[in-house]
Amino acid sequence: MLINAANRPADELTTGEREDPSYAFSGGVLGFVFYWLAFALPFVVYGTNTLLFMLYTWPFFLALLPVSVLVGILIHRLLSGRLLFSVPLCALLVVTLFWQTFSLLSGW
Repeated sequence: MLINAANRPADELTTGEREDPSYAFSGGVLGFVFYWLAFALPFVVYGTNTLLFMLYTWPFFLALLPVSVLVGILIHRLLSGRLLFSVPLCALLVVTLFWQTFSLLSGW
Protein backbone atom coordinates (compact mmCIF):
# COMPACT_ATOMS: atom_id res chain seq x y z
CA MET A 1 0.00 0.00 0.00
CA LEU A 2 1.29 3.42 -0.96
CA ILE A 3 1.16 6.29 1.47
CA ASN A 4 0.38 9.80 0.29
CA ALA A 5 2.81 11.94 2.32
CA ALA A 6 1.72 15.28 0.87
CA ASN A 7 -1.68 15.43 2.63
CA ARG A 8 -3.51 16.13 -0.60
CA PRO A 9 -5.49 13.94 -2.95
CA ALA A 10 -3.33 11.90 -5.27
CA ASP A 11 -5.26 12.93 -8.39
CA GLU A 12 -4.96 16.68 -7.72
CA LEU A 13 -2.60 18.43 -10.11
CA THR A 14 -0.47 21.39 -9.16
CA THR A 15 -0.38 24.48 -11.33
CA GLY A 16 2.90 23.40 -12.92
CA GLU A 17 1.46 20.02 -13.89
CA ARG A 18 -1.68 21.31 -15.58
CA GLU A 19 -1.85 20.92 -19.33
CA ASP A 20 -2.97 23.69 -21.63
CA PRO A 21 -6.10 22.91 -23.63
CA SER A 22 -5.48 21.82 -27.19
CA TYR A 23 -7.00 24.14 -29.75
CA ALA A 24 -5.34 22.51 -32.73
CA PHE A 25 -7.64 19.52 -33.16
CA SER A 26 -10.99 21.27 -32.85
CA GLY A 27 -9.78 24.25 -34.88
CA GLY A 28 -8.41 21.95 -37.58
CA VAL A 29 -11.69 20.08 -37.73
CA LEU A 30 -13.54 23.39 -38.09
CA GLY A 31 -11.31 24.45 -40.98
CA PHE A 32 -11.61 21.05 -42.66
CA VAL A 33 -15.40 20.93 -42.40
CA PHE A 34 -15.87 24.47 -43.66
CA TYR A 35 -13.47 23.79 -46.54
CA TRP A 36 -15.73 21.01 -47.81
CA LEU A 37 -18.84 23.11 -47.26
CA ALA A 38 -17.24 25.95 -49.23
CA PHE A 39 -16.21 23.45 -51.92
CA ALA A 40 -19.85 22.39 -52.32
CA LEU A 41 -21.12 25.97 -52.52
CA PRO A 42 -20.27 26.58 -56.23
CA PHE A 43 -22.02 23.33 -57.13
CA VAL A 44 -25.13 24.51 -55.32
CA VAL A 45 -25.05 27.93 -57.00
CA TYR A 46 -23.97 27.01 -60.55
CA GLY A 47 -24.90 23.33 -60.80
CA THR A 48 -22.95 20.55 -62.48
CA ASN A 49 -21.24 22.91 -64.94
CA THR A 50 -18.87 23.68 -62.10
CA LEU A 51 -17.46 20.16 -62.37
CA LEU A 52 -15.72 20.93 -65.67
CA PHE A 53 -14.34 24.16 -64.24
CA MET A 54 -13.01 22.33 -61.17
CA LEU A 55 -11.40 19.71 -63.39
CA TYR A 56 -9.00 22.30 -64.79
CA THR A 57 -8.47 24.40 -61.67
CA TRP A 58 -8.27 21.74 -58.93
CA PRO A 59 -4.68 22.58 -57.80
CA PHE A 60 -5.77 26.04 -56.70
CA PHE A 61 -8.59 24.67 -54.61
CA LEU A 62 -6.49 21.84 -53.23
CA ALA A 63 -3.99 24.44 -52.02
CA LEU A 64 -6.78 26.02 -49.98
CA LEU A 65 -7.22 22.88 -47.85
CA PRO A 66 -4.18 23.35 -45.58
CA VAL A 67 -4.81 27.09 -45.51
CA SER A 68 -8.37 26.47 -44.31
CA VAL A 69 -7.18 24.09 -41.60
CA LEU A 70 -4.58 26.61 -40.43
CA VAL A 71 -7.18 29.39 -40.43
CA GLY A 72 -9.42 27.21 -38.27
CA ILE A 73 -6.60 26.50 -35.82
CA LEU A 74 -5.57 30.16 -35.67
CA ILE A 75 -9.09 31.50 -35.15
CA HIS A 76 -9.86 28.87 -32.51
CA ARG A 77 -6.60 29.68 -30.71
CA LEU A 78 -7.04 33.45 -30.85
CA LEU A 79 -10.55 33.18 -29.44
CA SER A 80 -9.36 30.80 -26.67
CA GLY A 81 -11.51 27.91 -27.81
CA ARG A 82 -14.86 29.71 -27.56
CA LEU A 83 -16.93 27.82 -30.12
CA LEU A 84 -19.74 30.35 -30.12
CA PHE A 85 -17.44 32.92 -31.72
CA SER A 86 -14.91 30.77 -33.55
CA VAL A 87 -17.39 28.70 -35.59
CA PRO A 88 -19.09 31.60 -37.42
CA LEU A 89 -15.83 33.50 -37.87
CA CYS A 90 -14.05 30.43 -39.25
CA ALA A 91 -17.00 29.74 -41.57
CA LEU A 92 -16.96 33.31 -42.83
CA LEU A 93 -13.21 33.38 -43.45
CA VAL A 94 -12.94 29.97 -45.14
CA VAL A 95 -15.97 30.49 -47.38
CA THR A 96 -14.76 33.99 -48.30
CA LEU A 97 -11.30 32.68 -49.12
CA PHE A 98 -12.74 29.90 -51.25
CA TRP A 99 -15.23 32.19 -53.00
CA GLN A 100 -12.56 34.80 -53.78
CA THR A 101 -10.40 32.12 -55.40
CA PHE A 102 -13.37 30.84 -57.39
CA SER A 103 -14.30 34.35 -58.54
CA LEU A 104 -10.72 35.18 -59.48
CA LEU A 105 -10.30 32.03 -61.55
CA SER A 106 -13.68 32.22 -63.23
CA GLY A 107 -13.26 35.91 -64.10
CA TRP A 108 -16.51 37.09 -62.53
